[in-house]
Formats: sequence, C-alpha cells, structure tokens
Amino acid sequence: MSKKPTPTESQVETTGHSWDGIEEYNNPLPRWWLWTFYLTIVWGLIYTILYPAWPLVEGATQGLWGGNPRERVEVEIQRFDDANAGIEARLVAADLTAIPSDQELASFATNAGAAVFRTWCAQCHGSGAAGAKGYPNLIDNDWLWGGSIEDIHTTIQHGIRNTEDPDARYSEMPRFGADELLEPEQIDQVVQYVLQISGQEHDAGLASEGAMVFADNCSSCHGENGMGDRTLGAPNLTDAIWLYGGDEAALTETVMNARFGVMPAWSGRLSEADIRAVATWVHSRGGGE
Repeated sequence: MSKKPTPTESQVETTGHSWDGIEEYNNPLPRWWLWTFYLTIVWGLIYTILYPAWPLVEGATQGLWGGNPRERVEVEIQRFDDANAGIEARLVAADLTAIPSDQELASFATNAGAAVFRTWCAQCHGSGAAGAKGYPNLIDNDWLWGGSIEDIHTTIQHGIRNTEDPDARYSEMPRFGADELLEPEQIDQVVQYVLQISGQEHDAGLASEGAMVFADNCSSCHGENGMGDRTLGAPNLTDAIWLYGGDEAALTETVMNARFGVMPAWSGRLSEADIRAVATWVHSRGGGE
C-alpha cells in the first residue's frame, strides 16, 4: 500500500530516479551554497592569473604577482650562506679538538650539525642517533672506529666499506659458512663460545670446543679474549652491545654469511663545514670520547 503524497510533495519535481518505491526530489541547492561555490571558481581563476599555477612543458606560469618561488628560495639560501660564511670559515680553520671549548664555534656547530644530521643521517641512525639493527648507536660509548672527534670526522668524511672513497674505513668478515671455511659443527661450537664469553646461556661442551675454533679463526681480529679491535672495525664480543643481534640465531647468521654494512662517504656531498658541524654534534651527544 503506497503512501498518498501530500499537496506540498506532489508539487516538487523529481529527478526520475526511483529505488524500491523511493523517489529523489529535484530540490534546488541553497542560494548561499551556490554563491559560495561560484566565488571559489572566480577566486581560483584569479589565483591562477596572479600566482604560479599552470604547469607547462618546461617550467610553469609564474603569475602577475607570484614571482618565481624557486628563485626566492635560492635568494634566501644565499642570504643565510653569506651570513654564516665568516663563522663557517672559522669552523673549517679550527683544530677539531678546540671546537668544543670555543663557545661561539661550539654553539654554531652543534646547531648546524643537528640540522645536517636530521637531513642526511637520521634515516639510518634515527632522529635521536640511537641507531637501529644494523645501524650503530651514536650516543653510547661503543665505537668500532674510534669515538674521538677526529675519528668521527674521518668516518663521516670517508664512510665505511663504500666503493666511492679509497680512504673509506674497511674491514670484511669472512663468510665462514657460505664459503665453507668452517664445518657446520664448528660454527655451532664457536657460536656457543661467543654466547659464553658474552655472559649468555650456552652449551658448555660445545663452547669448550668452540674456544679452539675461535682462537684459530677469529682471534686475529676480535682478539684472544674476544674484546675486539676498533682499528680493524672488529666488535667487542664480550659486552651486551650487538649491531645485528647477539642471540644464537643472529650469531649463527653472522658467522655463516658475515655482515657488510656500508656507510657512504660524505666528503663529496657535504661541505667541510657541514662535516665538522655534524661531527661536533655527534661527539657532543655523550658517546664521544
């Protein structure tokens, strides 16, 4: 049984759409809404005339009032470069170890270095420089290549294990499993030995056998006591700091296939002033030596 339309309803046109007996009225939009809509169209047209808007094959329309935003940015960058030229020259000329004791230089370097770090380094080392799995923590006191401000500067300047800088820090751990340098049982033994010297739960029998495997194959880099050699980039295996994880599975993977983390050389990407600034900032985070 259908509803009988009221006189008011019967006077309103419909769009002709009907669904399950429900019809759509063709009511006009409110005038205020229409006028607002028309004004936005007019404003959009005016904006595209006055300001940069329409993309072209090369570049874009610049507008009557807008100017070139790229040119304005370049002007602002140049203005700041000119303003900082003097103190950046002092930063480059200063002895690295003297920067922290010079209040003006240290203030500039730490602020500039923080900006450089957030732009170029945070993607790997984290916004707070605490690192992540495979990326070193820069705020502790564990440094593979040294944590003095000179060591940090050198690492940033040349990078680690990259192919673009002949002076990059370099070390390479053998792939004891993948290259069949050790038998599977020997890998199990040396992993248990590393668990033992790092104070973790381990199989004492396997660890005893692993001590000899370690002495023959690992001690030349990690030292007889497993405490590493930072000049070779060989980590200390007796502490609780692990770049790729220190449980049995992670250690087995490391011994089997080795690790080969790469850091780019920043000398070709950053200015010497930027490198010194970010080295100062990293050194000041508390982990520098």
